[in-house]
Amino acid sequence: MESERYIRQTILKDFGLKSQKKLTKARVLVVGVGGLGIPVLQYLNAMGVGTIGLIDNDVVSLNNLHRQVLFSEKDINKTKISVAIKKLKKQNSTSKLIGYKLYLSKKNALSIIEKYDLIVDASDNFPTRYLVNDACVILGKPFVYGALHSFEGYVSVFNHKDGPTYRCLFPNPPKSEEIPNCNEQGVLGVIPGIIGNIQALEVVKVIAGIGSPLSGELLIFNGLEQEYHKFKINSLSKNKKIEELKDTYELECSFDNSSISSDTFKELLNSSTEIQLVDVRTTEEYNDYHLKQATHLPLKSIYLNHNSLDFEKTIYFICQSGVRSLEALRFLKKEQPEATLISINGGLNEFRNYDAKH
Repeated sequence: MESERYIRQTILKDFGLKSQKKLTKARVLVVGVGGLGIPVLQYLNAMGVGTIGLIDNDVVSLNNLHRQVLFSEKDINKTKISVAIKKLKKQNSTSKLIGYKLYLSKKNALSIIEKYDLIVDASDNFPTRYLVNDACVILGKPFVYGALHSFEGYVSVFNHKDGPTYRCLFPNPPKSEEIPNCNEQGVLGVIPGIIGNIQALEVVKVIAGIGSPLSGELLIFNGLEQEYHKFKINSLSKNKKIEELKDTYELECSFDNSSISSDTFKELLNSSTEIQLVDVRTTEEYNDYHLKQATHLPLKSIYLNHNSLDFEKTIYFICQSGVRSLEALRFLKKEQPEATLISINGGLNEFRNYDAKH
């Protein structure tokens, strides 16, 4: 351990060398290298956490840069994992950084999470949050939760010392149509930085055994009013008895037979079947990356220009995560009730590696 590097925190009476050694021995996994994950990674790396795992399968985009401040314009189209590890190594060469260029899934969650002492959920979607929770309950691992909504942020520590789990706060995932449009909701660049830093602080408190971690409490930050509020979370024993992961963590769709998994759609792409695929994302997103089989029709255009689609054939809709594609489907179901319309669960988050190989 480099005593000079960490002297400003080891001289703290309530932290000291003992806590620093705990950080050095700790293994922390950060799920998501985005607006929340980046400040978490930068501070845990700087403060001397010995082993840090990073999970992400995305590339840097121009619209990431206003909040994901580890990246620069020169990093656009490079994988977030490779760029982050390279820059974090320059920040602290003594850290052990382990990159996982993939998305956390039912197939890999347990085998990856079991290698770490504490998990940081810096993801941006409900399926991953529930997957992280259930895997942590099964393996007995605490995790630090962070989330964003407009000008607000949320932080808590779950599954820590018999405290509540994420399912004690939110027992079941919302339906797909209950989630705000991921393209229109937006986020002010500085808010993820604030929340990610609070998450990093909670990680240090849990590892070092100092202060009062946010176990059993939900911290809500209102950026516009510069207000913090804390609410108690009741611990329910039934949510601590999870013994295996669920069959699927995809969001429930209220339309019968109107959605398919990304894996099923990949099989369809591999077949000789002619497919009518509509990408409903923005022009910027489409130009950044799209499936070669896709026709581009932004969601806003669908409301005005859907007559260009062939409703005699099955139409598949895709967006980044599956939210906007369901919105398009709901609208067109009213306009064309006899048409066969299908949304692809999970969206393009699962396709970048696949498309590169086909």
